Amino acid sequence: MNPLRPVPPRLLARLGSLLALSLWGLGTVGLAEEEAFHCRWCTALGQRLAAGRAASGTVPQYTPSREIDILHLAIDVTPDFKTRTVDGVTTIRFKPIALPLKELRLDAEAMRIDSVTATDPVVRWIYDDHQVTVVFDKPVPPDHEVTVTLRHHAEPTQGLYFRTPEMGHPEGDAHLWTQGEAIEARHWFPCYDAPNEKFTSEVTCHVPEGMVVRSNGRQVSSTRDAASGRVAVTWIQEKPHVSYLICLVAGHLRAVEDRYRDIPLAFWTPASRIQYAPSSFRDTRSMMGFFEKELGVPFPWAKYDQIAVDDFVAGGMENTSITVLTDRTLFPAESAPVRSSRGLVAHELAHQWFGDLVTCRDWSHLWLNEGFATYYDALQARDQLGQDEFQLAMLERARAVLGTTDSTPIVWRGYTQPMDQFGYRAYPKGSWVLHMIRSQLGEDLYRRAITTYLQRHALGVVETSDLQRVLEEVSGRSWDRFFDQWLYHGHHPELQIDQSWDDQTRLAKVTVRQVQKLSDQVPLFQVPLPVRFVTSQGVVDQTLEVTGQSQDFHIPLPAPPDRVRIDPGQTVLAKITFDPPESMLRRQLQDTNDVIGRILAVEAFGRRQSRAAVEALRGALNSDPLHAVRSEAAQALRSIHSDGAFEALTASLEQPDPRVRIAVLNGLGGFHREQGAVLAEARLRNETHPDVRLAAIRLLGHPARTGGGRELVSWLGTNSFRQQIAGAVLGVLREREDPSVVPDLLKFLQERGASLPTDVQGTGVSTLAWLARNETDKSAVREYLVSRVNDLRPQLRRAVLGALGTLGDPRAVPVLESFARASRSSPEQRTSSSALERLRNERRPAVEFEELRREVLDLQRSERELKERVESLKKTWDSKMTSPSTPPPASGKKTRR
Repeated sequence: MNPLRPVPPRLLARLGSLLALSLWGLGTVGLAEEEAFHCRWCTALGQRLAAGRAASGTVPQYTPSREIDILHLAIDVTPDFKTRTVDGVTTIRFKPIALPLKELRLDAEAMRIDSVTATDPVVRWIYDDHQVTVVFDKPVPPDHEVTVTLRHHAEPTQGLYFRTPEMGHPEGDAHLWTQGEAIEARHWFPCYDAPNEKFTSEVTCHVPEGMVVRSNGRQVSSTRDAASGRVAVTWIQEKPHVSYLICLVAGHLRAVEDRYRDIPLAFWTPASRIQYAPSSFRDTRSMMGFFEKELGVPFPWAKYDQIAVDDFVAGGMENTSITVLTDRTLFPAESAPVRSSRGLVAHELAHQWFGDLVTCRDWSHLWLNEGFATYYDALQARDQLGQDEFQLAMLERARAVLGTTDSTPIVWRGYTQPMDQFGYRAYPKGSWVLHMIRSQLGEDLYRRAITTYLQRHALGVVETSDLQRVLEEVSGRSWDRFFDQWLYHGHHPELQIDQSWDDQTRLAKVTVRQVQKLSDQVPLFQVPLPVRFVTSQGVVDQTLEVTGQSQDFHIPLPAPPDRVRIDPGQTVLAKITFDPPESMLRRQLQDTNDVIGRILAVEAFGRRQSRAAVEALRGALNSDPLHAVRSEAAQALRSIHSDGAFEALTASLEQPDPRVRIAVLNGLGGFHREQGAVLAEARLRNETHPDVRLAAIRLLGHPARTGGGRELVSWLGTNSFRQQIAGAVLGVLREREDPSVVPDLLKFLQERGASLPTDVQGTGVSTLAWLARNETDKSAVREYLVSRVNDLRPQLRRAVLGALGTLGDPRAVPVLESFARASRSSPEQRTSSSALERLRNERRPAVEFEELRREVLDLQRSERELKERVESLKKTWDSKMTSPSTPPPASGKKTRR
């Protein structure tokens, strides 16, 4: 027998990996910010890996062929608010374009098709849960009109959404709404569901008397059926548009109304919330006037509705003449200026021209919809709020782009689903492409080009080359290089810039290096880079033509520069690294005509970590004329994180602008000091602004405050608009990582959860599961979550399924598996599959630790047995050596033991 059994290599390998997992977990316990960073980093890494796999293995997506020209589409639907189903009849009139058509294919997702008829003989029709194929007896010749009628029934989980009291929504607010973009229209009516086909449309909806029906275009009739008591309301859109822009909203709604010229304007909300409509709606008329003047094209539709609906899937959706908005854009007047609907309203209104009047031909050119709407939202801010707010809006968009390492081009066919395109490339980066074009052309020439573009392609579809063609025609210059590097290649310039002064030659030297990682997707950029030198003798502006990897520029100046500003007008989308001396930064921070320069100076001081930097930031926090600069100063003091920075923040709470008061409170929250929570408590005594109070309540629960969790729980029952206080408290409780509040939180959700808005309930169940995940007994939490898995609200159902995965209780596996094994793919199926995977991954280390423990115990037992045997053998040997019968060892020999 071997005296010592070796540890198997497999066991050693597992031991090392499990210890690493354990130590990583111990190292992050209680460090909420670090944990959040790791989660974000892992999520971002996973997304990048997934994107890489998609890019390498995805078949390019191209514009589908248009075999037919759809002339008119009519939808007649009867929704059942109790069963949340819809019966419909869809009629499509079309003609083949160039070749005879034997089969007509229409998109129709997960519905029941009851019948298909046509004005030309039909041999048969086939439905496979995704498409309806209509086979004609004889091929339909080109230009011959045919009308096809389909009767259908659906219980849609996408495309059309019910919001009823049975689902937890307020009594008297029952309504439904539709969402077509990108490819959801097919879930409630059969259609050609791609953006390269336009047609006129008609929508008829039969609803109980007393309900409102709104749709595209103008209302042409409203008829009551005596037998059913329902009212049939018909709307017609007489100008062509695409299928994803067809919209229906029906239910108990109320409106505030206005008029721009002869165009009716209305802002609708669920009936119980109409008092909040004016705050969000008030700027629509002036915005419409601005867009008409700026674009040179009149508003193209018969009316303009904006409708706030419950639990919308996005911020807003720009259907022709009828925009649907999230109910979260509603706010009480006392929440201004912290809360505002201006940006959302302007963005969706701009879409009535960009996206609706002129529509991208396919999803690879989505930026022509979203980039324009994002840019013109910023231009509208300039018109209404001033140049500083425009510059701030473009800075915000630049930060959203420059913080990425992605090299995917804006125009990209490698997406898997159309929704993959709805990200930073289409929105902020697209807006910056337009801003650079406008900066290079000048406002007047740019405006003329955009007017030409809209007029030429009105009621049609476009791709990126259409815009380039108009720009070249109007300006007379080539835009090949610009479009190639900014739209067909990815990423952006990363510029490292150094500046020096030669007093002998009276020359300023500027060195520009492009340091972005070059690849087939990421080029060396050619950009005109403005530089401003402020001297005692005046201002010198120079544009540097950056074309290479490293370039030196020499600029004659009348005197040494007091300040050097790179791209002072903010006209180039580039990540710029430039570190001017502190004396320049101080002067830059005092220039009230340069808001971006002041913010850049604040950022630079925030990286300097010195007492002088703290004093400079304290001054900006208390004296800068613009709220945004003051707020940035508060954030910079938080990043310095010194005693002096904390003192500067505590001395600066008395701010006239509530946005800055919030920034200061948030800055204090970045320090692990109970004094911040004490200051927040004092702030609450006199603060009247609801959003500042929210920030103070969040700070009350700071981890540095003993007993802060219990104090936070006491705020859960405080009534507030949309239960924002409860939502804020739930978020902070999660960050505190205090499981002692689990019983109180569970009781609150059991008693009041059903009355909370859906998003707040979702935060509640997620927080509950997170705090209880390490508890020994999870039964009560698991039972509560299981009781909510069949909630009729899809968003909440997904939140509960995800929470079961977070909780990590193996007894939840059967429930999750019942959703994961559903025959039809759905968001709930994907959420439950992900939850199961997380639960199994979390169980695996525990199971492996148990196996490891047993093997170690076996080793210990074997070692004890071995020691006992050795000891027994030793005793036996010793006794034999000392026994009289044992002969003595031979002379000169040693006894070996």
